[in-house]
Amino acid sequence: MAKGKKHDIFIDMTAMSDVCVLLLTFFMLTATFKPKEPVEIIAPQSVSETKVPEHNVVTILIDIEGQVFMQVDGDNNKSALLNKVAAAYGLKLNEKQRKSFITQPSIGVAIKDLPAFLNLSMTEQDQAMKKLGIPTDTAGGARNELADWIRFAREINEDEIKFGIKADANTPYPKVDLVMKTMVAQKANRYSLMTSLRAMPDIAASN
Repeated sequence: MAKGKKHDIFIDMTAMSDVCVLLLTFFMLTATFKPKEPVEIIAPQSVSETKVPEHNVVTILIDIEGQVFMQVDGDNNKSALLNKVAAAYGLKLNEKQRKSFITQPSIGVAIKDLPAFLNLSMTEQDQAMKKLGIPTDTAGGARNELADWIRFAREINEDEIKFGIKADANTPYPKVDLVMKTMVAQKANRYSLMTSLRAMPDIAASN
């Protein structure tokens, strides 16, 4: 009995490879990357699925020790914010310092120390910021500088700028309350409390 000749099967994968490359490029160009945070913050969990806006967002971070930091979305927003702060506090900043401010994702230092801070390398800034934070204690006549950052951020574009607060699950409540009261005092009455998503409880199973 004669056996049929076997033929190798060839599948041209060129078209699929092209599609995969196009999809990968698309996702890389459209993805929004989460900015690095100066300290580790483990947010409390909730079942709320409301999403924080992706653009024009000012996020106030509160770590477990109560230190406060701020992140501002958008280079134009950060540049405009720096201009207002520099004018109000009489800061003289050169172009290199201004670029450093825009490159650094977080704000977390006393305003008077900002020029010297911006002269540091990015790695040195990250290390220094962990021990600093935005001054909020008004004891002894000190200034709550968070109030100024919030006020100037609202003045950039009051209709577009949105605020969010992200605190660690173990941050003492008085520290969080101070930030919320500061925001209300600056008429930033609408803001999001940022949490991590927790699965909805199975009501049927619990019954």
